[in-house]
Amino acid sequence: MAMAALTSSSSAITLLNKPFLPNRSSFFSSDSQSPLLRFSASTSVRSRFPSAAISAVAPKSDINKNETPKIEIEETQVFACPVCYEPLMRKGPSGINLQAIYRSGFKCGQCNKTYSSKDEYLDLTVTADLDDYNEVKPITTELFRSPLVSFLYERGWRQAFKRSGFPGPDEEFRMAEEYFKEAEGGLLVDVSCGSGLFSRKFAQSGKYSGVIALDYSENMLRQCKEFIKNDNTFDNSTNIAVVRADVSRLPFPSGSVDAVHAGAALHCWPSPTNAIAEICRVLRSGGVFVGTTFLRYSPSTPWIIRPFQSRILQSYNYLMQDEIKDVCTSCGLTDYEDYIQDSFIMFTARKP
Repeated sequence: MAMAALTSSSSAITLLNKPFLPNRSSFFSSDSQSPLLRFSASTSVRSRFPSAAISAVAPKSDINKNETPKIEIEETQVFACPVCYEPLMRKGPSGINLQAIYRSGFKCGQCNKTYSSKDEYLDLTVTADLDDYNEVKPITTELFRSPLVSFLYERGWRQAFKRSGFPGPDEEFRMAEEYFKEAEGGLLVDVSCGSGLFSRKFAQSGKYSGVIALDYSENMLRQCKEFIKNDNTFDNSTNIAVVRADVSRLPFPSGSVDAVHAGAALHCWPSPTNAIAEICRVLRSGGVFVGTTFLRYSPSTPWIIRPFQSRILQSYNYLMQDEIKDVCTSCGLTDYEDYIQDSFIMFTARKP
């Protein structure tokens, strides 16, 4: 696969993550006739979405003049700047859903970069909004940025994985949910989500406060958005967001995510170690990581052809069971488990 939410509430939005930018309330301010928005956060042991405290605050002089009081909104951002990892300030409606994200603007108070959903997804890559520079990734990434491959992914491409032992999306989803039981009610990030095959399933389950479909491929994300748009089980209140980001530079504060899923993805990442280290960084203590990928060869592959098969597939990072375990543990994850069927492996580990 390719590289690779705040539920709205009229009365309250729960505070989470560490405090940030307490003295930068002026970054998102309106003119003198409009409310002033200020964003901040408070520490939380567990990074859950729902959060908010909205209060009207006005100096006595303003009240005496019968002026409209300034509105101060304290809101925790689930997103962070991919450059400096500072939690982003947000101007716009709260919530992790397509409509709210599309109508919101995001800004980093540390490096002043701004981010928006000018396309069909929120672009939180380091290169967002650059006109004269387009970063080219290895072929394993660029392949899935192709409009044709993105279109075909759920229209025949993914189904072919069964020949390598993948049990199929429905069964893979059921297996993943077993591992994610302790993360229910929290924020789930589906990295390298492709066309959102599993992101949609996680969102439709209603078990998570927010689901973020995250990928590096612009065309995969457009397909994801299209599938959501054409599925009448989704509406504007469904807690799913579509985000473009690099799996080796995840746009989330450290310790802010409850669960990370990576379906058929690890072998496409330019550096699995960098990606898994990032996943470990963003997971909260006790957070769960579940991934699937192709093994370099299956247990039944004759030993005599294994070296040749490894050479043929060297453009992809096909690892073996022990290598995946070593990478996860070296990045700080514990309680590693896996399940193997032919060349298919599903593995899980957690943040201590």
